[in-house]
Parts: sequence; structure tokens; C-alpha cells
Amino acid sequence: MVPSTRHTRLLQHPLRSLLWSHPHPSPRPHTHTTTQKSPFSSSPYSPSSSPLPASPPQTIFSGIQPTGIPHLGNYLGALRTWVNLQNTAPATTKLFFSVVDLHAITLFQRPEDLRRWRRESLASLLACGIREERSVVFWQGKVSAHSELMWILSCTASMGYLSRMTQWKSKLSLSDNTSPLDESSKSKLKLGLFSYPVLQAADILVHRATHVPVGEDQSQHLEFARECVTNFNHTYSCSHLVTPTDYSLYISFTHISYSWLTISPAPTKRIMSLTTPSSKMSKSAPSPLSRILITDTPSTITQKISSALTDSQNNVSWDPISRPGVSNLLTLLSSFDEHGRSAQELGEKLEKEGMGLGAFKKLVAGAVADGLKGVREEFERVLAEEGYVEEVARRGAVKARESAEETMVLVREAVGL
Repeated sequence: MVPSTRHTRLLQHPLRSLLWSHPHPSPRPHTHTTTQKSPFSSSPYSPSSSPLPASPPQTIFSGIQPTGIPHLGNYLGALRTWVNLQNTAPATTKLFFSVVDLHAITLFQRPEDLRRWRRESLASLLACGIREERSVVFWQGKVSAHSELMWILSCTASMGYLSRMTQWKSKLSLSDNTSPLDESSKSKLKLGLFSYPVLQAADILVHRATHVPVGEDQSQHLEFARECVTNFNHTYSCSHLVTPTDYSLYISFTHISYSWLTISPAPTKRIMSLTTPSSKMSKSAPSPLSRILITDTPSTITQKISSALTDSQNNVSWDPISRPGVSNLLTLLSSFDEHGRSAQELGEKLEKEGMGLGAFKKLVAGAVADGLKGVREEFERVLAEEGYVEEVARRGAVKARESAEETMVLVREAVGL
């Protein structure tokens, strides 16, 4: 099944890209489409355009926090996107996908929960189709160079720049104009939460990533990573941390809030909460009915979608402003539509057919359950195989350390360590 075409962009570090449209691959994690034309291999310009010069090999880095089993928004926006990258990138492209466990502890996590979530998060990547034969999959905390480079970068990073970052304020429910020195933030703000953009910059730079999918709320952090490159190279009169060359990478994705994917101004559809369709689907929402996990059974999916908040009109139409609940369900349906129709197209079709909300919710539940069937079964298989997840993580960490050490040798030499 091929979901609808999305218009999005992958921000090339440093934050430049063009818009391109391309259909999603099949959501089934064990099916790897190879007939799809790779967006890495050609220009979107007309055939009469001058050929682009050969590009150096690319490196893609992306990470996801281990805060529980991914939900449908995570899958459609991040995990399926990563599989698409993996299956369409040239063989010369290096891919690093990390469970960023060090980022997770900026807010307290019970150790037993964090251990379980780390394992489940990595199992989710494998279940969705990430293959260790092609991609480096690892736990961030097992590669100490990430933390080492963070400390070195923090010695040239600007506290003023960090104080203007918005995420530490939103995590603590503070206003955007809050200063870290204000009395309202002093008692709440911990150094790790304040400075974690430096670690995020280190995640990117230690593997010399040329392309970084970033969340809409994370683009500020990618700009900060560029700042870290400039500060380090200027301070130590070197060019070891190199900002990639300015040419575009074209691919299409759906939206997710914290998987590092930035949306273009073209219309894209977020996966919203089932109980509060004005808010994004989130693991932190108090009601489990607000989200669909990639491991939910068909009966659970049916229950959650049946209880999804819609409105008093017993029909289907696409109207994100006036009918956000119905429109969100249309987005889910389009994401698994085998004909690649948009949510708006499906809304117009079902409106003409006079479909009621009860039948509509059953249709959506069936499409979502079918679309996640392979992921759920593979997730269960991966977790049931004793030691498999840990062994994949161990092998991935070995490769990630080798990659990071190539950078750290140069960085240490420049600093004098």
C-alpha cells in the first residue's frame, strides 16, 4: 500500500533545501522497495538543465528518544521516513540511527523504565525495517565520543545563544522570554536540560553528518550546531568540523514533532491526538486513548478510533479548521491508502458517497490495523528473541565508535589533548 504524496523537505546541514514531492514507500517493514527512483541520484530540474557535479558521499544522522513504544505519529513521520532513506540512498551514503538515551535523562526517568524503553525503542527501529546490514543502529550512551565532543563544544558555545532556545522553556512550562537567571527558572532548570542542544550538536558533528532530518521544533537546534562549527573552527584556527557543501537532498516525508524532520511551507498533515485533535499525538498525553501505538492490536486500534473525538455531524468531509477530528482521521486513512490519495481527496470521495461517521471510523481502523500488522508482528518477534536487540546495539556501537573516533582524533589534536 502506498500512502499519499507529501510535500516536505529534509534540511541539509546547514539548513538549506528545496522542495520535492515523492511517494512514500510501503509501510510494511519487511518489504524493501527497490524499483522506486532514488531522490539521491538526480536533480529535480528539467532534462535540459546542466548536470550537477558529482557529490561527495553523504552521511545521515537521526535520533529518537526512548520514552516508550512509538506511536503512529512517530512511525509515519520518523521511522517510516528512515526506512525510506535507507532503501533509496546510494550505497555510498552512511546512515546512523540512534536511540538517544542521554537526551532522555534531561528530565528524570526511573532507571527500570529507561532500560525497558531503550530496548523497546531499538526494537521498534528494527521492526519498522531498519536493517543493521545497511544502517548503523546504536544506543547513544554506548558511544562516549558524543559526550566528549559535547564538552569540547560547550567550551566555545554561547550561553546567550542557549538561553534563547525555546525547548528548555517549553519543557518547564515557562514563557518564551524567560531567562535562565530569572527566579522562576533558577529552581527548575538543570544544567543538562539547558545545555542539551550542545549534545545534539555533538551527535551530528561527531559523525560528520551532511544531512540531518529535524523536527519543526528542532530546526533551531540545527542552526545552533552550525554555530558550534563556526565557533570551534574559529577558536582553533582549523576546519576539522566542516559545514557540508550546499546542494540539496530531495525526499518526501510525513510530519513528526521530535524526529528531526522539518516541514516546508507546502501543506503537510500532522498526526494529531485522537482525543484532542488540536494537539499533536504525544506519548506524554495523559489518556492512552489519545494515541495509537505501533504495537496495538486490531481490537485496540478499533477501540481508540471508535472513541476518537469528532463532531456532531454524521458525515465525512475534509475541513481541518472546522472539523479537526474528522480531518485527522482522514489523514490517517490517507497515510495507508493503497492508491496514494490525499486526505482531501478521500474526504471528497466519502462525502459524495454519504458515508456516516460510524462506518468511516471502521474504515480508518481497518486501514491502520492492516498497515501496522507487519510492524507489530516483527516487534514481537524481535523482542522475543533473547539477546538479539542487545547484540544489534553492540555491533552498532562498535561501528559508531569507529566513525566518531575519526572525528575525535582531529578534534583532540586541534585542542591540544
